[in-house]
Amino acid sequence: MNLDLLKALDDIEKDKGIAKDVLLEAIEAALLSAYKKDFGSKENVSVEVDEETGQVMVFSKKKVVEEIKNDNYEILLENAEKIDPEVELEEYVDVEITPDNFGRIAAQTAKQVVMQRIREAERDVLYEDYKRKEGEIITGTIQRFHKDNVLIDMGKTEALLPVSEQIPTEQYRVGFRLKLYVVEVSSTTKGPRILVSRTHPALLKRLFEVEVPEIFDGIVEIRSVAREAGFRSKVAVFSYDSKVDPVGACVGPQGMRVKSVVEQLDGEKIDIVKYSDNPEEFVSNALNPAEVKSVVIDEDEQSATVVVPDFQLSLAIGKEGQNARLAAKLTGWKIDIKKESEFEEMQNKKEENKEKKEELEEKDEKTIEETVEKQTDDQQKT
Repeated sequence: MNLDLLKALDDIEKDKGIAKDVLLEAIEAALLSAYKKDFGSKENVSVEVDEETGQVMVFSKKKVVEEIKNDNYEILLENAEKIDPEVELEEYVDVEITPDNFGRIAAQTAKQVVMQRIREAERDVLYEDYKRKEGEIITGTIQRFHKDNVLIDMGKTEALLPVSEQIPTEQYRVGFRLKLYVVEVSSTTKGPRILVSRTHPALLKRLFEVEVPEIFDGIVEIRSVAREAGFRSKVAVFSYDSKVDPVGACVGPQGMRVKSVVEQLDGEKIDIVKYSDNPEEFVSNALNPAEVKSVVIDEDEQSATVVVPDFQLSLAIGKEGQNARLAAKLTGWKIDIKKESEFEEMQNKKEENKEKKEELEEKDEKTIEETVEKQTDDQQKT
C-alpha cells in the first residue's frame, strides 16, 4: 500500500462521510483473509497498516517456550527477547512474518475494499434519501418493462411499479413521466428497492395537497378517500374555517384544481363531497350526485338505509354498483339503497303488521280477562 492511497482515504472521509479508521479496519480484515488464502496460513495471524507510512505488516502471535514443538505457534525465549526484552516464558509475542511480495497484494486488496465501501456508502445514502420519501409523491420517467412490471428511472436509481399498483386503464410507454406514490422503500445489496403506486388512495390525497393551497395551509382537510383507480374516486373534505367552502376550494375556479388532478390520473372521475360528523348527512353527501330523500341509521349494525326518488335509484347505485360501493368505503357504513315507493310500501307493511300485532295483543288481553272473570264466577258459585 502507498501514501497516495492513504491520502485518498482522507478525501473519501471528507467527501463520502466514511470514517478513515472504519476503512482501515475493513482493509486490515480483507488483507488478513487474503494472506490466509494465498499463503495457506493456519497460524494465529493479524495484519496492521501503519497510518503514517502505509506499510502493511503481518504478525503471528507465538508462545514463548524453552523447547519448540510447533514452529507455527511457538518461539524460543532467546528469539522472543530480541522482539521484546521483557517477555517471559509462557507469554505471547507478535512475530512479523510479512511475505516479500505482500505489498502488491495489499495494494490491490485495499483498492477493492475502498471501492466496495464507497458503493455501500452510496447505497446507504440513496436508501436514506428515498426512505424519507415513503408516503410522498415522486416524479419519474418510464425507463423499461420487465414482464408486466414497469421500471421507473429516478435519476440515481430505479423504482418498481408492479402490475398490482398500475391503473388498469392507463397505457404506459417508455419516456412518459408519471407522478407516483412511494409505498415502501427497503434496503438490498443492490441498493434501495423502491415500490411505487399509481392506484393507492393516498396518491389522490397528495395530489390535492399540491393543487389546493387551503389543504397545504391546513384550512381544509381530506378526511377520507375511496378509490377505484382509473375509473372513479370519492374524496370527503372538511373545513376548519366556516368562511371557506371545502368542496369549492378543491374544485377551484372553473374546476381548474380538480381538473389538474384528473389529468394526472388519466381522466379518472372524482367526486368531492363535504364531510360531516352527522352520519345521516355524511352518507347522503357521499352518494352525490344522486338526490337523497332520507337516511335511516342503524348504529348497532353500522348500516344505513338510504331512500332515493324512484328515478334516482340507478344514479345512486351507479354503474355496476360503483357509486354505492365507493360511498360505503368513504363513510365506513354499509349502505342499502331503497326506492321511495319501495320504502313507503315497506313502511306501510310495517304499520299494517304493527296494527295486526296490536289487535292480536288486545284480543289476547280480552280473552285473558274473560277467562279470569269466568273463573272468578265459578269460584263464587261453589
